[in-house]
Amino acid sequence: MTSDTRLQETSAEPVADRVRRHFAAALDERGYRADDAQMAAVDHLASWLDDFLAGRHGFLRKPVAGVYLWGGVGRGKSFVMDQFFAAAPTQAKRRVHFHAFLQELQGRMLAITGQSDPLVRVARAIAEETRLLCFDEFHVHDIGDAMLLGRMLKVLVDEGVGLVCTSNYEPENLCPNPLYRERFRPAIELIEKRFEVISVDAGQDYREQSSALEEWGTYLWPATTDDIELIDSRLGLADEAHFNETLSVNHHPLKVHAHDDHCAWMDFSEMFERPRSASDYLWLIEHYPRMAVSGLGPLADYPPDVSMRFLNFIDIAYDRQLKLQLFATVSLDDLAAGGAALDFSRTLSRLRQLKLEPL
Repeated sequence: MTSDTRLQETSAEPVADRVRRHFAAALDERGYRADDAQMAAVDHLASWLDDFLAGRHGFLRKPVAGVYLWGGVGRGKSFVMDQFFAAAPTQAKRRVHFHAFLQELQGRMLAITGQSDPLVRVARAIAEETRLLCFDEFHVHDIGDAMLLGRMLKVLVDEGVGLVCTSNYEPENLCPNPLYRERFRPAIELIEKRFEVISVDAGQDYREQSSALEEWGTYLWPATTDDIELIDSRLGLADEAHFNETLSVNHHPLKVHAHDDHCAWMDFSEMFERPRSASDYLWLIEHYPRMAVSGLGPLADYPPDVSMRFLNFIDIAYDRQLKLQLFATVSLDDLAAGGAALDFSRTLSRLRQLKLEPL
């Protein structure tokens, strides 16, 4: 008998009821009302988790491996999943952001280089540690990500890990780049066959309705890249700050305008017009919890790969609660106009939660 089953048997409250009650309490605490799409998602999650932890499934079918929630920006997917995660009565659970998980995966594989099939070894190790794994903002835009995630998902499902994912995409459109979409096709088919796929796309846009968006920094415009006094005053550099130095970020050089032990001032071109990985941005955010980026112009002026790096950075920065100061040459609306990058709707929604401050 698993610890999860024992937990259910010793609890007077069924797992599904526990999840629904926790979600209702979270709504009441915030003064929210769930729409029909959210309530349906919660019901599916609650029922699935009850069956999953109890090991229930049909005779002639494999157990449902998890739940895949998809819908547009602001539909409350992350809120639903976070409340579900908090209520799940198992200690062997993890909620992890897409980019952070990939960095962990790559690091653990690197540590066992030379052994046979390190990805499978790492996946099985994760399965031994984790009963329930929740992915937020699940998406694929890079061939390396596609190949890693595709194989990883299969091993985790085969090993019996319960998976919950939120995404802006339905599975069929999860990997929109046609250059390597077919190589990710087996993972798409795995999700369609083994997961409950739930759409919350018909729900309300809670971010647009909210009158109390959490500000996680400031978006200032029109700003020049050399206004040292303005940027310094906003960022709060220490007296002992260093200027115009080159950092070693994951063994790659990155020039910074200024930095101290907690803050860094970066240039857009250095951050995004050169090849950078999600792990580079994670490293920077871990070392500098306050950051300024200057020299940001209209995304239409940049090639798609540059825009995509910027979007990935904002995605990671938002999730890791970076205190961000963005200095742009144009307003936020003009920043978005004509941009060719995928997924900008999600990024724009997050940028709108910055304090918008014209200069």
